[in-house]
Amino acid sequence: MDRFADRLAEKIRSGRARLGVVGLGYVGLPLALAAARSGLEVLGFDIDEPKVEGLNRGRSPLAHIDREAIAAARASGGFAATADFARLREMDAIAICVPTPLGPHREPDLSFVEATSRQIARTLRAGQLVVLESTTWPGTTREVVKPILEATGLRSGVDFFLAYSPEREDPGNPRFTTARIPKLVGGDGETARDLAVALYGRFVERVVPVESCEIAEAAKLTENIFRAVNIALVNELKIVFTAMGIDVHRVIDAAATKPFGFMPFRPGPGLGGHCIPIDPFYLTWKAHEVGVRTRFIELAGEINRAMPRWVVERLAEAVDRRYGKGLSRARVLLLGVAYKKNVDDVRESPAFAIWELLEARGAEVAYHDPLVAAIPPTREHRALAGRRSLPLDAPTLAAFDAALVVTDHDAIDWELVAERAPLVVDTRDRLPRRNNVVPA
Repeated sequence: MDRFADRLAEKIRSGRARLGVVGLGYVGLPLALAAARSGLEVLGFDIDEPKVEGLNRGRSPLAHIDREAIAAARASGGFAATADFARLREMDAIAICVPTPLGPHREPDLSFVEATSRQIARTLRAGQLVVLESTTWPGTTREVVKPILEATGLRSGVDFFLAYSPEREDPGNPRFTTARIPKLVGGDGETARDLAVALYGRFVERVVPVESCEIAEAAKLTENIFRAVNIALVNELKIVFTAMGIDVHRVIDAAATKPFGFMPFRPGPGLGGHCIPIDPFYLTWKAHEVGVRTRFIELAGEINRAMPRWVVERLAEAVDRRYGKGLSRARVLLLGVAYKKNVDDVRESPAFAIWELLEARGAEVAYHDPLVAAIPPTREHRALAGRRSLPLDAPTLAAFDAALVVTDHDAIDWELVAERAPLVVDTRDRLPRRNNVVPA
């Protein structure tokens, strides 16, 4: 290693390296807190000034991250937040944890990655390590981030060091926190990889070096494509078995008793979150660029995107059987609008597609979600922004023709729902089967 790498390696070994984390959301904030707990000095960067102010006051912007964890990191002096990106020059290592959404035609949108790279380039100095964590297509680190940083005249692998380490966060999962999830690391050269391995090794239990940035980028996409395809499979099986009068959840329970060759996945009302509905299309786009079709991935996407409509049809059937009327005269209460249980994240939630389909058919729709007090603005569902969660009590349940289980938060009073809702359509297998509970 040369003098820049030697100096940075020594700072990392001694715990004196200062880490900057750009993007303090579902990925960046847990990363920053894990690093701060290890004794590293961490400065978080975000363009959301109210969020920055709240973090510096010890407040958590995310329901699944305890306020106490932030307060403890602030009290120790190991963590602070800022909206002043000029302070990136003070950092020894910088992790990029910004969104990578899809554009209007389901093409990759790297605008946040590119903008962050340009911010870093403005203050880039010799001896810094830059690590991209955002999920993206194979080649992004070298083909997008590296040219932006090298436009400064500094050279990757000589003056600064560039690596890719995909985030693997599972919000709301108490068993696998940031420090316990194995960390893949690929570098633009062995020196960059080794420096990134050393950095993450300070606060992650197991760091796994791989041969290149592209392998690490492709591995993250593969993980999420695996999940998307298998969820599509069980969603399709749900449609088939429902038509046969067979409960798909009991089928999966039975199949899961096999100790090898089977991994249980659970069907639902559709896919949500920032990963599974989006990441597969990053590979689809890149595959088309090299002349290859991804038929399996695209079919899985079609099946998963069709589930909200299938759920609405099941609800319509249940309402017709119970009341002898259509959805145009029905009042429907959605239970849960977050994309998964026990988190407040509504990104890509199937609840919104279901909601709009129901309203298009004339239904009156409201919701209860103990973690989402009001619907935030979203790009695709602007008309729903600002609608507020109703309290969950016996009078509320009695006022609706049907309750539709979309997100099975533990904080919802499911016993009350089962006892007081006149009709429950359950997409999550949360409630025991009874006269007023219909699986969907």
